[in-house]
Amino acid sequence: MGFGGDWNDEPYGAEHVSEMHGALDAALEAGINFIDHADIYTLGKAESVFGEVIKQRPELREQLIIQSKCGIKFDDDMGPGRYDFSKTWISQSVEGILSRLNIEQLDILLLHRPDPLMDLDEVAEVFAQLAKQGKVKHFGVSNMHVHQIAYLQSGLGHPLVANQLEMSLRNLDWLNESVTAGMSSGTQNHFSPGIIEYCRSNNVQIQAWGCLAQGLFSGRNLDGQPDNVIATASLVAALAEQYNVPREAIVLAWLMRHPAKIQPIIGTTNGDRIKACGRATEVSLTREQWYQLYVTSRGERLP
Repeated sequence: MGFGGDWNDEPYGAEHVSEMHGALDAALEAGINFIDHADIYTLGKAESVFGEVIKQRPELREQLIIQSKCGIKFDDDMGPGRYDFSKTWISQSVEGILSRLNIEQLDILLLHRPDPLMDLDEVAEVFAQLAKQGKVKHFGVSNMHVHQIAYLQSGLGHPLVANQLEMSLRNLDWLNESVTAGMSSGTQNHFSPGIIEYCRSNNVQIQAWGCLAQGLFSGRNLDGQPDNVIATASLVAALAEQYNVPREAIVLAWLMRHPAKIQPIIGTTNGDRIKACGRATEVSLTREQWYQLYVTSRGERLP
């Protein structure tokens, strides 16, 4: 979401295309071939810059799995910021995505955030149409609760293959929800109960956005941060030294150690940091190390 310049109407330049070239080269070198977009990222410029790279290097298309998201509208003359899962908007969005990315088929389309006005039949119809036309291969969702996914799936002829959620070593509600069953402290968690188990039981790939916790544990200035964040950053640094990997690798290895086989969606545009993230696969944390990171980040003992 950081490619293409700022979130404004200023056009992207050659430097932004060059940045995308470098990032893709770094990703492929690190063994990363899954690219996550959204139609709103830098107001469409992120996809357009990627499309320029594909135009210059068409051989990359076959090396990459390309995902994008739609359904969010910003403030405009018609109304406030809102969500739109109408047949017309999803169809128009996919046409725009394919055009900007300079590809003929999207590997995965995610619905970006739940639309309270969603008509299940409309979504089912447009998904079937997009699949039949060969414009989208697979479908998924982002930021959805258990019952929203189950309801949506009930009317579809295609399986939902992914759900993208905010999950990290800092944002722990996805774990705290599972260890506070029957406890009053569990009511303080803000995560859909049972979503991890539902996705695992129904072959829905869990994708984690915000997985690097905005760099809190991998080098960001920690002035003013609470003690548990500082302690966790120190522990990450110690483990990175022990495993001889960058700190980003430890942060992601912790997430990937979970048996749900969580897929981190990294947001950095920096080639060196992309390579650092790729080294997460070199790390196999012990159960004790995993829990040490979890409990330290929680800032309190487990119940």
